[in-house]
Amino acid sequence: MPIETKHTITPGTLASARQPTLRSPDGELVLRRPEFGDAQTVHDAFQDPVLRRWHARSMESLDEARAWVETAHETWRRETAAQWLVTRAADGAPLGRMALRAMDLMEGLAEIGYWVLPEARGRGAAPRALATLTDWAFGTGFHRLELEHSTRNEPSCRVAHKAGYPLEGTRLSSALHTDGWHDMHVHVRIQGLSS
Repeated sequence: MPIETKHTITPGTLASARQPTLRSPDGELVLRRPEFGDAQTVHDAFQDPVLRRWHARSMESLDEARAWVETAHETWRRETAAQWLVTRAADGAPLGRMALRAMDLMEGLAEIGYWVLPEARGRGAAPRALATLTDWAFGTGFHRLELEHSTRNEPSCRVAHKAGYPLEGTRLSSALHTDGWHDMHVHVRIQGLSS
């Protein structure tokens, strides 16, 4: 059966260009495509117990980190996800990662994913980087962006609110973490609606 609706974002729009480098409005943050030289940073990030508590994946070797970078490049080409390394503009120091996961160009939907390195936490990098990514995504044509986090992850809840993502609701027992099932807060931004 034919589909009556058109793609919200025309297929090929993203893949036809190199993944963009984004700058926060204050000029202090740069969001750029991860490169193979970032493998050590990515590997080290996943050794942090705080990050590991909220992420189901582990990263045991530099080879796994390099494979993660290659996957980031491939998912951009396939238009299924986009990963950015967040860095400080002044010196290029890595601060964390922002992502659009599970991108659906037909519906114009994507899930937000992110992590912040321990030395960058509590300094406002995550909400500013998230706001920067959100502006780019809406400018590209995405309609709805979702951010989920465990109800036990209060720092992520603060990041969502600071970046203008109101709480839409709670999904009960919807994510399996290493310590069991977690309820998940769902925060949402919708194109054209004020936060």
